[in-house]
Amino acid sequence: MNWKNLLSINTRRARSRIKASDIRNDFEKDYHRVISSPSFRRLQDKTQAFPLEENDFVRTRLTHSLEVSSFAKSIAQSIGKRIIEEKIDPDFGYEELNAISTILSSAALIHDIGNPPFGHFGEDTIRMWFSNYIDKTDIKDFNGEVKKIKDLLTPQMIADFENFEGNAQAIRVVSKLHFLVDENGMNLTYALLNTLIKYPVSSQDIDRESGNIKDKKMGYFLAEEDVFLDVVKSTGTYDEKENKIYRHPLTFLLEAADDIAYITADVEDGLKKKYLNYYNLENALREYGFEDGDIFYDRLIKYKEEAKKKGYESIHNYAASRWIISIQGLIIKDVVNNFISNYKEIMNGTFTKALLEDGRSSRIVKMLKYASRKYIFESKKNNQMELTANIMIQFLLEKFVDSIIYYDTKFEKDNSVHKKYRIILSENQKYVYHVYANDFENKQRAKLEAKIDEEKLEGNKKERLEQEYENKIYNYKLYLRLLLVTDYISGMTDSYIKTTYQELMGIK
Repeated sequence: MNWKNLLSINTRRARSRIKASDIRNDFEKDYHRVISSPSFRRLQDKTQAFPLEENDFVRTRLTHSLEVSSFAKSIAQSIGKRIIEEKIDPDFGYEELNAISTILSSAALIHDIGNPPFGHFGEDTIRMWFSNYIDKTDIKDFNGEVKKIKDLLTPQMIADFENFEGNAQAIRVVSKLHFLVDENGMNLTYALLNTLIKYPVSSQDIDRESGNIKDKKMGYFLAEEDVFLDVVKSTGTYDEKENKIYRHPLTFLLEAADDIAYITADVEDGLKKKYLNYYNLENALREYGFEDGDIFYDRLIKYKEEAKKKGYESIHNYAASRWIISIQGLIIKDVVNNFISNYKEIMNGTFTKALLEDGRSSRIVKMLKYASRKYIFESKKNNQMELTANIMIQFLLEKFVDSIIYYDTKFEKDNSVHKKYRIILSENQKYVYHVYANDFENKQRAKLEAKIDEEKLEGNKKERLEQEYENKIYNYKLYLRLLLVTDYISGMTDSYIKTTYQELMGIK
């Protein structure tokens, strides 16, 4: 891989170059498109660690994303400076440094833009619901014969829902669902889009045992396969000779910035909400082998003593908060060193781990994740809130999927209840559905006619081929309608899904 391709400014739709007064480069334009988008603003009311949290001092997805953006830019600047000063790569200069800093700032702002309400628990709920629904639900096929939904969808379509992933939804949001000018969404540069793709594999190619972090989860839906292929080919992360797709180097930095932000923020917010305290941190450090003489342990003790000397009232709160800020800097330094040390492997596509998986910081990262899991995510209150979230998401999935199952088909009936649910669905997302459903149908019918003419088909052979194409169109539209529902629910904020649920249940 090389930076000339990796920093591709190509987009799905060619951008206008008319305004001579606009001196922003393409990556700066990306940044402004991101921060002015409704999808980005909605992150202010989406869970980071505490579902339906009313206190304003804990983080939302928006404040988390702003922190990730700050860390990512800082990491990019440090790495870029070292690449130039240490003459590591002759093709990397100050223009590339500025580019990667801006790209990572933007990517960090939207890395969670596809996450459904209630974060990762929302993803789990969607996966579990569809696994059960697709396996057991009956539906009429194109000819009116009753079959299971799983018999109409392809294996990849089924896998898309059973492995539903916020990262893949993010690509869908920015490339299609953000409908402003046309169906190309925000029309972001391919360099930015590829940085967002943490897992450059389809839902069928997930391999958690491969030893390569890029294979852990799905990175795109079948519906966005054409976008994905355009992006990886344009940015040079697709090795045509080896038929392999690599992770974009900047994705490693985005992932590291995200990890640093959430592992420290979750603990800090947990301290403020009194889910854990100073002594829990000190004990957790000892459990993970940290002791006197280790910088991570010594700094916690140092800040406690400092607070005592200064006569602060909340000695332990001060020490814990200062410690969190301090270790962020230490971990960032470690990320920079790891990227530089593994630069050749990263650029060759042979580096297979997260940057925080090895090195001095790996143990402190594990310790912080352990503390969050033990004292926050496994707490009774947090579990109660997640169960509430589960009930709301499942209810809405059931009602909205039922309402669209025969929508836009010859079996659609004038069911007044289903019609009312469809009215609630986003007009923008329904329009996007029709754009891509019609596009697929038109392309398939053109292929059908071309094949009939080419092979001069008549009679039964022609009828069989027509039936095959009708089935393909009918089934793909079903897939798009199911995506329409996940699009709608994923776009909801925590408070909006709560309000919608209460109104539909007659509670409010």
